[in-house]
Amino acid sequence: MSDDDRPRFVGTNLNGAQFIGAHLSGVVMRDVVLHKADIDSPWLFEDGNTLLVNGVDVLPFVDAELDRRFPGRERRRATDPDGLRAAWASLSRTWESTLTRVDAMPPGTADATVNGGWSFAQTLRHLVMATDTWFRGAVQRNPYPYHPIGIPNGEFEADGYDMSVFSHPNPTYAEVLAVRAERFAMVGDFLSAVTALELASPRRHPWAPEDMTSVLSCVHTILNEEWDHLRYAVRDLDALTTPPLR
Repeated sequence: MSDDDRPRFVGTNLNGAQFIGAHLSGVVMRDVVLHKADIDSPWLFEDGNTLLVNGVDVLPFVDAELDRRFPGRERRRATDPDGLRAAWASLSRTWESTLTRVDAMPPGTADATVNGGWSFAQTLRHLVMATDTWFRGAVQRNPYPYHPIGIPNGEFEADGYDMSVFSHPNPTYAEVLAVRAERFAMVGDFLSAVTALELASPRRHPWAPEDMTSVLSCVHTILNEEWDHLRYAVRDLDALTTPPLR
């Protein structure tokens, strides 16, 4: 796209605007007012990415702060079996405390939504789908990996996958918890005995079957999915428990 073809907003009032699922890579902002702006992107920390604010790349600071808020998150990049086992143990403890928090909240909290996002139960259902994609499908090479309780994202449908496999639209929270616990345990059991040789084994990329990846890369994707969606869930639980400003 040439500079002449790029959209330009000059003297435009975008106060309160929301950009959901928007492609904003390479956006340049000059002389803008950003009071209380809120940016959330799971792809911020991809290799080679930067986010400059007044000429300073703030991504290292954001990444370090998230590690501080979520102890154990920094282990998600572990490459050896023992490191991955420690990473999964940290993740397990954090999810356990979050589930306990939801249990102590008012009835219906697990199905409440914030700003049109997924509810806590729906987040767990999406993680079932993510585990099925990257572990049961990619790592275990199961030709029919998906549980009907899972929730895919929009990319799944756009890529032409059969949406009919997700045929359980309204499960109870107890049903969601049971399937989620089963899937989480599958990965934990695998990591408890995995070897360096197995981690280096090649696998077909689930979204691009003509490309190859590794078991380790699949595990890293699962860890990233887990920490990202845990962060979203905690963010929304905080919003549900914070009194509105008067």
